[in-house]
Amino acid sequence: MDVPTRTLVLGGARSGKSGHAESLAVLEPVRYVATGRRDATDEDWQCRIERHRASRPQQWSTVETVASLSDVVSQPWNGTTLVDDLGAWLTGMLDDAAAWGLPRGTITPAVDALVDAVAESTSALVLVSPEVGLSVVPESRSGRLFRDELGLLNSRLAAVCDRVLLVVAGLALPLKEPPADFITAKGTV
Repeated sequence: MDVPTRTLVLGGARSGKSGHAESLAVLEPVRYVATGRRDATDEDWQCRIERHRASRPQQWSTVETVASLSDVVSQPWNGTTLVDDLGAWLTGMLDDAAAWGLPRGTITPAVDALVDAVAESTSALVLVSPEVGLSVVPESRSGRLFRDELGLLNSRLAAVCDRVLLVVAGLALPLKEPPADFITAKGTV
């Protein structure tokens, strides 16, 4: 096969999933897609975004987006596209649709578009997403909605990705690996 690898990196909060995902972005140039929205009223969040940005290699290009994520993923890229993270993207999509009080599935068209874009991508992709299946049932309706929607998104992406990793305490556990004879455009995976 001569197809770039699509990798989904899952993990809990502060598990090391983003750092591990960044270590997988070896096919240059790297396009870093940041999905966390800036909020001028939240100084801590702004500082966090800036620290995260400053820690990335300067030669990486950065795209900040929420609504057009599937369009960005669909654009051919002669390198690695790293998306960090899908939990922030999903939150933004729920916000944009004012869907926190609406039935589950309200943002399904956006999820379908993203899953299709990943499945059809001709570029190397590394996607970062929170794993929500290991925690307690959230107390609030919005928490349960987020958990359910993100769990479904993660499952659908895992089905179309070539590799799926779970990061726990900074250690990556392979959940799904490409076949041994899988070849990328630049060499073996």
